[in-house]
Amino acid sequence: MEPMKIVIVDDDESAIDCLSFELKRYDWISVEGIARTGVAGIKLVEKIRPDLLFLDVELPDMQGMDVVGKLRESLSWNMRIVFYTAYSKYMIDALRSSAFDFLLKPVDRKELEVVLSRIEPQEKGDMFSYRGGVGMGDGDKPFILVTPTGDLRVLRASDIGYFRYQSSRKLWEVALTNGTFFPLKRNTSAEQLCAYDEYFVQIHQSYIINLNYLMMVQDNRCIMYPPFNAVAEDLLVSKKYRKEMMKRFYQL
Repeated sequence: MEPMKIVIVDDDESAIDCLSFELKRYDWISVEGIARTGVAGIKLVEKIRPDLLFLDVELPDMQGMDVVGKLRESLSWNMRIVFYTAYSKYMIDALRSSAFDFLLKPVDRKELEVVLSRIEPQEKGDMFSYRGGVGMGDGDKPFILVTPTGDLRVLRASDIGYFRYQSSRKLWEVALTNGTFFPLKRNTSAEQLCAYDEYFVQIHQSYIINLNYLMMVQDNRCIMYPPFNAVAEDLLVSKKYRKEMMKRFYQL
């Protein structure tokens, strides 16, 4: 049986060394390549076509979830993703409960065994069986957003009605189903937000809506389903974005 092909995308040399050392203990695993930026990681994944990707949450040039978003466009094989990060173990446990696989830096041997136990070689053939974990095309799966202070927040598309840009603070905010707003870190772009989910579409320079909550467009104003039917602000569709927004609305 051919070994499971693994790629590591991380800019932390000590974390790479630690993970690589632990992975050598498994004779059914082969580390095929390492990349230290998101752009290089995307190219490496497309070249190697690994079975399993270990991906850092924070990379020098982009978020780990941005890497996932870009890989969606070209992924044509079965690949699982394990995020790993230096954030607290309590956050890791919460993320795992949302059907993600995560590891805490530095990688602990027992924690790694737990993750790899979910990805086992079958007795016959050259395929691997997967029990859960992060895959592509999992529907309303969790994704990560980052606050201005660097904290992580795990959300699903169904938690979000729209994003709005606060020009006074120079950042985007998320409007959640519980009526609260969640600020995002300042370098988050509209393109990054739209890449998280196919139902997120920009309607204005200052607004991105979740098409799942869009009932109709009346006089260039978005009429939303509850709980976003009584928002205090007008979600207006500008001429620049109207054609693409309506096209997406009728296609999805």
